[in-house]
Amino acid sequence: MDKRILGKDLAVSAVGLGCMGFSHAYGTATEKNEATRLIRGAVEMGYTFFDTAECYVGRFADGTPSNNEELVGEALRPFRDHVVIATKFGVRLETDKIVPPVSDSRPRVIRESAEGSLKRLGVDRIDLYYQHRIDPNVPPEEVAVVMADLMKEGKIRYWGVSEADETYLRRAHVVCPVTAIQNRYSMMARYHESLFSVLEELNIGFVAYSPMANGFLSGKYGQDSTFEPITDYRSVMPQYSSEGIERNQKLLEMLQNIAQKKDATPAQISLAWMLCKKPWIVPIPGSSKADRIEENFRAGEIILTKDEVDELDKELESIPMSEVFGGTKREKPSEN
Repeated sequence: MDKRILGKDLAVSAVGLGCMGFSHAYGTATEKNEATRLIRGAVEMGYTFFDTAECYVGRFADGTPSNNEELVGEALRPFRDHVVIATKFGVRLETDKIVPPVSDSRPRVIRESAEGSLKRLGVDRIDLYYQHRIDPNVPPEEVAVVMADLMKEGKIRYWGVSEADETYLRRAHVVCPVTAIQNRYSMMARYHESLFSVLEELNIGFVAYSPMANGFLSGKYGQDSTFEPITDYRSVMPQYSSEGIERNQKLLEMLQNIAQKKDATPAQISLAWMLCKKPWIVPIPGSSKADRIEENFRAGEIILTKDEVDELDKELESIPMSEVFGGTKREKPSEN
């Protein structure tokens, strides 16, 4: 698979692996040896970009804690010189329930988080360090100063912002150039496309999380699908509700029809659609199954022409679909 460049010169595989689901938000944590096998298998497939965060924690079936950074760091240790590891700071989960996290990007907290992540990952330097969510109480310039200092100290290589908006991004970028944003983006959540011109102007990459609407666009789930309450966020996602599944049938049928024409899967078409939009978009789907991890990776080999992408966009503008978790705003945001 061809590499993609985020920002000035951060080279990553065109599709990255989101590792959150091994420990957090998708039910009981994957058994450690199995998760390690899957992550190392992904490296062998050609993945070079792996995403985690300090707040991705959960529990194994026996009730013992699972820390995603520790898992990812240990699994990737034999390949450290050949992979890019991204992690995040600035979010604190104060309960096991599915509620909005607490944002905290005070400089002292950032530094404590960086030291903790370095230790848990077992690395000397973090490749890409994201502010996980904007903290309304801390100016972007203040966060960017800390990032610049961490770079000078050799503790991080690049930095980015998750769920960034234009105003915040511009203010931060002036102080310390931002390499990538990590925002929700899928066929069901397109409201961040208004940032594309800004990203091109500032030479910032777009890392797309939940690129298949939390797996829904794979077409693998139906009315009989069940998810663990509390620990699996899909149990409360609108796209997985009975009403959502029914409302989204035309979208899934459209994906299936295109997939058949391209000798691909719906999941691969949903990823190829964004990969063929811009050369600086990198989706990071996650899975706990080896065949799905390979399926997602192979999406980078599927070519959609500009006309095909444009036609898909037109269809997406008119086709009925439900809201998605964390993506209830279907309309484009107003200009900042």
